[in-house]
Amino acid sequence: MVNYGFVIDNRTCIGCHACTVACKSEHDVPIGVNRTHVKYIETGTYPDSSREFSVHRCNHCEDAPCTTICPTYALFTRDDGIVDFDNDRCIGCKSCMQACPYDALYIDPNEGTAAKCNYCAHRVENSYEPACVIVCPTESIISGDLEDPNSQIALRIAENDVKVRKPEAGTKPNVYYVETSDEMLDPAATEVTGVGMWTDQAHGVGHFAKYADSRLAEADTPSMLVQLALEKKAKAANPRDQAIIRDVMAKLEQDKPKATRAYDQPSKGILWDGEVAAYIVTKAAASGFYILLMLLMMYGINEIEWLILPGFFASIVLLGVTGFLLVKDLDKPGRFVYVLLRPNWNSWLVRGAYILSGFGAILCAHVVVSMLDYAEIWHTRLAYAGIPLAWMTGAYTGWLLKQAKGRTMWAQRSDSEIALTGTIEMLICGGLPLIILWLTDWQQPESQMIVGASVVMFVIYWFGFKHIRHGLREAQMDPLL
Repeated sequence: MVNYGFVIDNRTCIGCHACTVACKSEHDVPIGVNRTHVKYIETGTYPDSSREFSVHRCNHCEDAPCTTICPTYALFTRDDGIVDFDNDRCIGCKSCMQACPYDALYIDPNEGTAAKCNYCAHRVENSYEPACVIVCPTESIISGDLEDPNSQIALRIAENDVKVRKPEAGTKPNVYYVETSDEMLDPAATEVTGVGMWTDQAHGVGHFAKYADSRLAEADTPSMLVQLALEKKAKAANPRDQAIIRDVMAKLEQDKPKATRAYDQPSKGILWDGEVAAYIVTKAAASGFYILLMLLMMYGINEIEWLILPGFFASIVLLGVTGFLLVKDLDKPGRFVYVLLRPNWNSWLVRGAYILSGFGAILCAHVVVSMLDYAEIWHTRLAYAGIPLAWMTGAYTGWLLKQAKGRTMWAQRSDSEIALTGTIEMLICGGLPLIILWLTDWQQPESQMIVGASVVMFVIYWFGFKHIRHGLREAQMDPLL
């Protein structure tokens, strides 16, 4: 079976960007994004310094996490090992960008759909090599069938010491590097300064690209301020304090990365932000409110009978807001229906959409039972299906984030941690407001009670939103390249 891949020979790469330009020309790639790019790093201090170049692009992984998380099969692995994409299926959810450990995908600013290196599949199908291979002046990019032992690429791998990027991710990448340094392949090994040749970009690229600049600034500004403050203090301090300050500065210098980036592609910014944080809060509120309401009703607490029908309506409204926020976050919102019509059942985005739909149907059934004045036993029967669906509604995002292998903070969470976090969110966002309504007896409310309870619930939701959004941003600030 054919299995296409690349070898990048760092011994001969001169960092000329011919591959980047050829790729942009071949695929009409918009300004600000790249399917292939060259990363420069510098090590040492003048005059004992050196610069290294390396070509980065999609790794056409054998176990590609982008194809697993994509809800509509817009990304798929072909029989020849090429990970290709169909932008007619893409809904612009950006989940593939979160899943890729190599930051190989981007949202096309003109189309609003995901794109990446597709190995120039249209050329390969006609017995041509990819555009980047043809144009490379030093033949540093080698393409071919990794399964053919007599192919040039297989021979180059057999004859040299090769490495892959992030083998610990378990993706089995098919891009190999000859004699590259660990600093080049490890994003954490190089200092992200945000300055250098062509690295500044005013607005980044993507749905939340406005945060790109702040992310770059946060990476280096604090350490620079500390260094400047220490240098100023050392000049005016007594000899003893000067020695202490020098020791601290030496320690800071020792701990900082030994390599810096002289050239890199622009940051894509924060991909999942306010909308995602808000919809986590609203669905947790809808789920937690319903679960506690049903448990109290089934336990025979008569004091909450007046809350049952309004509670169903409140959960339906919160669930509707959840759906609105989910669709609003897409770069192709008109295609959301593809999640239901062209589902990839491996994706938690698809599973979540059906869980939300099922929970919504149960809520509507509860309303019908109440409006038609059916026996209370029907609420109990519906609750046996509704409570599990409600809990999954509140918790499923944790497993979606876990599929985002590019984000270590999310990917390393255990199932028990995800379940516990989801339960706590439901208790705080949904259960606590219900308890407030129950204890304050809103059947005969006073104005002070209404204002006080409303303020308390607003504070709960606001701080819950801020906390979740902070966690989302923190996970997306680690460089992937």
